[in-house]
Amino acid sequence: MAKIKITKRTVEALKVAAKDYIAFDTDLPGFGVRVMPSGKRFFLVQYRRHGRTRRVMIGQFGIVTAELARREATIKLGSVRGADGDPAALRDADRQSTTMKELGRRFLDQYVPVRCKPSTQAEYRRSVELFLDPFFAKQRARSVTTADVAELHGSLSHIPYQANRTLGVLSKMMNLAETWGIRDKHTNPCEDVERYPERRRERFLSPTELQRLGQALTTAEFSGSETTYAIAAFRILLLTGCRLSEIQRLEWLYVDLQQKELRLPDSKTGAKTVHLGDAAVALLEALPRVKDNPFVIVGKKEKTHLTDLQHPWRRIRKAAGLDDVRIHDLRHTFASGGLLVGEGLAMIGKLLGHTQVQTTARYAHLAADPVKQAATKISDRLALALLGTLDKPNAGKAQQSIQQLEAEDNQEAAA
Repeated sequence: MAKIKITKRTVEALKVAAKDYIAFDTDLPGFGVRVMPSGKRFFLVQYRRHGRTRRVMIGQFGIVTAELARREATIKLGSVRGADGDPAALRDADRQSTTMKELGRRFLDQYVPVRCKPSTQAEYRRSVELFLDPFFAKQRARSVTTADVAELHGSLSHIPYQANRTLGVLSKMMNLAETWGIRDKHTNPCEDVERYPERRRERFLSPTELQRLGQALTTAEFSGSETTYAIAAFRILLLTGCRLSEIQRLEWLYVDLQQKELRLPDSKTGAKTVHLGDAAVALLEALPRVKDNPFVIVGKKEKTHLTDLQHPWRRIRKAAGLDDVRIHDLRHTFASGGLLVGEGLAMIGKLLGHTQVQTTARYAHLAADPVKQAATKISDRLALALLGTLDKPNAGKAQQSIQQLEAEDNQEAAA
C-alpha cells in the first residue's frame, strides 16, 4: 500500500501494476484510491467496524474529481468515527432493498385481493402494470423521491384522471412500504405532489334522448341483435339508479319482488337495500330465469352472468345517436329524474345508496327547475293584481298563462 497526498495530479501519476493496489491519503486516514490492472482508478474509504475491515467505493476517477471524493470520504469517515456509523452496512441494505417492481407484486398479491373489491383490484393492477412498473422498473423503493413521483405524474399529464388514479395507487404502496419496513416512517414521496384538477362529468338524458334510447333498445330486442339480458340490464340500470356491477352480478337470491326490493349483500358502500318502482318490478317479473343459473343477467356460458355490457352499450347508444353517453350516465339520469319530480337530495341519496350528503349534492343544481316553475306560478298569479296597469298585449299574455295554470291545478285536484 502506498501513501500519497490524493490530488488529481498524484492520482494520474500512480503506476499501473499487474495486480490492483490501494494508495491511501496522507492527510485523511482511510481515504484511498484503488488502481486496477486495466488502468482505471477508484476512490474509496476503508475503516474497521466490529473487528472487520470494511470498504466502500465512492466513484471512478475522471467521473468523480479528487476534491469531490475527498469531501464524500470526509462525510463517510466522520460518520464512522463521530457517530458510530457504518457506510458499508447502509450500502448493503440498499443493495438488498426491495425494488419498485417487487413492491408492486407484493402489493397486488398480499394487499389488494384482501382489501379491495374486484373492480378496484382491476384498476390497481392496471395502474401498477401499465404505469408504475415501466416507469420505476428496478429502482429501489427506498430511493424513490418526490421528484421521481412528480416526473411520473407529469409524464401522464395528457391523461390527468389516470395520472391522479396512478398517484393514489403509488401513495398507498408507499404507505404500505413504511408498514412493511421497506421505507422509513413518514417518508411518503407522494404527499407533496399536487393532483390535476378534476371536473366531475354530469351527463343526463333529456326526455327526447330517453325516447331515442327506448326506441333503440326496443329495436335491438325485436331484431335479436342484442341478448334479452343485455337489453334488460340497461333498462334496470335506468329504472333503479344502480351501479353497473350491482346489476351485472345481481343474483335472484337477493331479489324480493313481493317486497319490491333488491337486498345486495355488498356494494361500493357495503350492504344495501335497493327499493324498486313498479316498472322495475314488472321488468324483472317478465325476465326469463335460467335453471341452475343464479344470475339475473344471464351470461353466454353456463351458470355465469353477462361479463361484457360495454360492447352492446356502444352499439345501442350509436343507434340512438347518444355517442357521448356512458352506462354510468343512466344512474345520473335516475338521480336527475328524482329531483325533477320534486324529491329532495336526502331521498335521492337514499335511493342511490350514498353514504355522504356531499356525494348527492352534485345534483343540487337540477333541483332548481321545479323551484323556477314554482316561482313562475306564484309571480303569474300575483300579476293579476297588476293587470290594470299592464298594457293590453302583456295583460292578455299574463291572463292566458294564469288560466292555463288554473286549469292544471284543477286537473291535479281532480286526480
